[in-house]
Amino acid sequence: MSSFSRRNVLRAAGVSVGLPAFASLSVHEAFADEDKRKPEGTKAKRRMVCIGNMLGFYPDAFWPKQSAEPDSSSTTQVSQGLFEHHQMRFGESSQSLAEIEEQLTVISGLDHGLKGGHFAIHAFLSGVRQVDAHTMPMANITLDQFAAQSVSGQTRFPTLTIGSETGIHGGCQLSWTRSGTRVPPIPGPQQLFETLFVGTDPKKKQAAAERIGLKNSILDLVHWNANDLKKRLNQQDRHKLDEYLTSVRDVEERLALRRNWIDVPKPEAPFDSPKNRNLVEDLPLLYDLIVLALQTDSTRIATLEIGGDFNPNDLGIKGGYHALSHHGQRQENINKLVAIERYQVEQFTRFVNKLASTHDEYGPLLDQTSVLFGSGMGNANSHTNSNLPLVVAGGGGKNGRLLAFDERARDRPPLTNLFVSMLQDFGVETDAFATSTGTLRGWA
Repeated sequence: MSSFSRRNVLRAAGVSVGLPAFASLSVHEAFADEDKRKPEGTKAKRRMVCIGNMLGFYPDAFWPKQSAEPDSSSTTQVSQGLFEHHQMRFGESSQSLAEIEEQLTVISGLDHGLKGGHFAIHAFLSGVRQVDAHTMPMANITLDQFAAQSVSGQTRFPTLTIGSETGIHGGCQLSWTRSGTRVPPIPGPQQLFETLFVGTDPKKKQAAAERIGLKNSILDLVHWNANDLKKRLNQQDRHKLDEYLTSVRDVEERLALRRNWIDVPKPEAPFDSPKNRNLVEDLPLLYDLIVLALQTDSTRIATLEIGGDFNPNDLGIKGGYHALSHHGQRQENINKLVAIERYQVEQFTRFVNKLASTHDEYGPLLDQTSVLFGSGMGNANSHTNSNLPLVVAGGGGKNGRLLAFDERARDRPPLTNLFVSMLQDFGVETDAFATSTGTLRGWA
């Protein structure tokens, strides 16, 4: 072969899996031949990663500082109640973001208008609490699951949901389906690695196919019984039955996708299977595995929740994470909390840098990926869910700024408006999501 072409390699292998960039080739050499072979009108794949922290960030150490009299050369009034700041001075916990300042947008002043403290953090990606899901047309479906509907079947995994099954309120609750069902998380790097790279032997494939066939038979029976039952129900009960059948259809769709991928080989593992240790040590590896999942096109959407099982003792910090988040204005506790949060932001920064240095046939993954980092908790010490900490990196759009919304403004948009803008950036043709009133002012 006279020149390097990833697509030729993949065609010969008989599978559609992207290969990693090779350090021995320059970016120009690696992609020059591929550029000639791209069909007219092809577009780079769009990707999305959402990272949520269950306990928020200490506000005084997280938000970039702005002077009382902003310099007109670095500050612009976009509209009433919205300023755009450049030349950010990051806080003590967010200092590492200065490394990637030109690749991100910090957003202040937005939230979902919810109350409930820890009982509202699961609404971070939906804008709707689970207890209120029945009042919404698509329940409390989250941003990742909504986006996945537009790329259904194009990758082995529509989404990857990663998080612990332990901690506050029973573990990860970051991702929810349109039927109001929590998406169970992949709990650690060992399980995530096996999900992405460990193949299935013929006997297990056959067993999986039989399980899918059995579940389909059961679902067929459910539909038959439901249609017969519907004739005898009043209008209110028919509505309840329709909600139930929506859940059944979600299961059917997932089964269909699994069936399509049973015989497709997984990518070759880039290293030996890791072992789970603890969330502090595992966090960098989880981020690395998400990069590999995007690079191999195993998925285009991933979520990661940093939960209450994040143990400060594994960072050499005495005390419980949840307890330290309720610092009571004690400086000793605040210092420990800021150290915990600084580590988490540093790992996020490392992740963004890795996306920027990892390429597929269209260039850096970061240019094709919108990465949301934040929390459904604004201030854990006071149990408030307002002014949520928000950072959006990548996406190839307008970055290097702080969008500051006035929390007191009557026309302040809901956070779900940002999600509409992110969905459109992802390629979803929608002008609404959950409680949104449109796209986010100042985003484009």
